[in-house]
Amino acid sequence: MALRSRATLARTSRCISRLSSSTTISSTPSQSCRLLLATQPFLSLPQTRYSSHSPLSAEPATATPARKETTLRNIKAMHERSEPITVITAHDFPSALVADAAGIEIILVGDSLAMVALGMEDTSEVLVEEMLLHCRSVARATKSAFTIGDLPMGSYEVSPEQALETAIRFVKYGRMKGVKLEGGRDMAPAIKRITAAGIPVLAHVGLTPQRHNALGGFKVQGRTAVSAAKVLDDALAVQEAGAFATVMEAVPTEIAALITPKLSIPTIGIGAGKGCSGQVLVQIDMLGNHPPGRLLPRFVKKYGDVWAESLKAIETYRAEVKSRAYPAPEHAYHSAKEETRLFRKTLSSIPDPERSRHYVA
Repeated sequence: MALRSRATLARTSRCISRLSSSTTISSTPSQSCRLLLATQPFLSLPQTRYSSHSPLSAEPATATPARKETTLRNIKAMHERSEPITVITAHDFPSALVADAAGIEIILVGDSLAMVALGMEDTSEVLVEEMLLHCRSVARATKSAFTIGDLPMGSYEVSPEQALETAIRFVKYGRMKGVKLEGGRDMAPAIKRITAAGIPVLAHVGLTPQRHNALGGFKVQGRTAVSAAKVLDDALAVQEAGAFATVMEAVPTEIAALITPKLSIPTIGIGAGKGCSGQVLVQIDMLGNHPPGRLLPRFVKKYGDVWAESLKAIETYRAEVKSRAYPAPEHAYHSAKEETRLFRKTLSSIPDPERSRHYVA
């Protein structure tokens, strides 16, 4: 409380006077501290809350004016007028916040976070519970983009019922607006089951990273006429099953450009050329937020060098701490001179510890 009664003010004034005039505050350090606190109790002073950090806002001050929420109807309209659809991954609140502020239409919480955020060897390691945690953080930051959660390996392949159960968890607990799963004709029953329950599905054909071992590695799909026909068949199957769009990964530009017009749903390319209806990239990759020398797919374009900028900033911070250049006076809180004097008087009865280090104030 900031207000005090006259009696309380009078008692406090008398205590401070005695404290100021006495040469020895108390016989013991603990009694000295208690006396000082008694004269100016914390709850009797105006309170200001300070924090070592401030929570990020879902509406950054530098963001562009608020735009309408992206819906499946908007995505369909973009496809019909041949406007490219932008998709990017996000794995936490800050990455989703900046993607949403940039105007991205679809934010994908991809299972690639297993490697770029959790340091795993590949996407097969990540668990549903881990994906849900990241989905929730992305959902909190996203106000306009359409959010999609990637179903991890082992959470949907057993049966359409298993796929639906997992999809429901992503919507109910992950707060996603839709889900993505890998596979073509073999996954059509699962897609049909999920969409029948009212959950939008983004399919994924071509190179399916969760199955890279069965495919002989991360290899381009559709190089031959037979392989290209398989990609087309998978795309038609997921379309018929009810997917609202499909990712087409690592497919030759010419093949993707021929398949896309044969579909009534958008194709979201990643390593499939500009003939697709839209594009998706992993945010960490395109921002350059990784150490030099990391091997990236040829389709990744670096739009920034976040690693270099971050390294430079942190190295500068370390150097300034070592040289005591930081924190400067403007980065610190300060007490009133009289309060500092009273506290120094309190400290006079408290001995310094052995081998103490005295830092320059």
